[in-house]
Amino acid sequence: MNCGGIAINADLNLGKTNKEFYYKCDITNPESVNIMIDNVIRKYGKIDGLVNNAYPRTSDWGNKFEDIELSSWKLNVDMQLNSCFFITQKVAEHMKLNQSGSIVNIASIYGIVGSDFSIYENTSGMTSPAAYSAIKGGVINFTRYLASYLGKQRIRVNCVSPGGVFNDQNTNFIKQYSKKVPLGRLAKPSEIAPSVSFLLSSDSSYITGHNLVIDGGWTAI
Repeated sequence: MNCGGIAINADLNLGKTNKEFYYKCDITNPESVNIMIDNVIRKYGKIDGLVNNAYPRTSDWGNKFEDIELSSWKLNVDMQLNSCFFITQKVAEHMKLNQSGSIVNIASIYGIVGSDFSIYENTSGMTSPAAYSAIKGGVINFTRYLASYLGKQRIRVNCVSPGGVFNDQNTNFIKQYSKKVPLGRLAKPSEIAPSVSFLLSSDSSYITGHNLVIDGGWTAI
């Protein structure tokens, strides 16, 4: 989808990407975030939209609830939720200068409803991390807060909550998850991106504080 904008990707690992539109940034490092924002403003003059989609996590992310160390819980909340707060705070200051902007936070259906652990049976250790539900639930309500707080500056803030997205997961997981979804399958990545583009664009100019759920009907039943 080509909406006529310039998409900038801020990532810690750039790989073999087109460096012109990619900026190396560690979102868990405030200094790195500030440098990235300053570089973008210096080159383009403004920031019209922000998508908080980063997903840093610890190596023990998949531990069962009983086995989660407090230090790990704190670090994951810090890397994901607190980083979302910081970069949003800094970008919003630039959006205020133009009295416009759109921010989209990526949440999850597990920020809305409880995890269904039956879909993880016989999946070689797959599970729904406890911190994930807490973080995504926080992101959804933080979105509502921001929509209310930044509305006077004509800055819109929404979030997208995807359901399961196909990524070559364990076969049993795919079958068990798909059986529960009214549409009978996981989402494709290409089915999530257009909704993010819509919320960034002027086509959604009167939408703010909304959580757009893209889950094939999972939360409808």
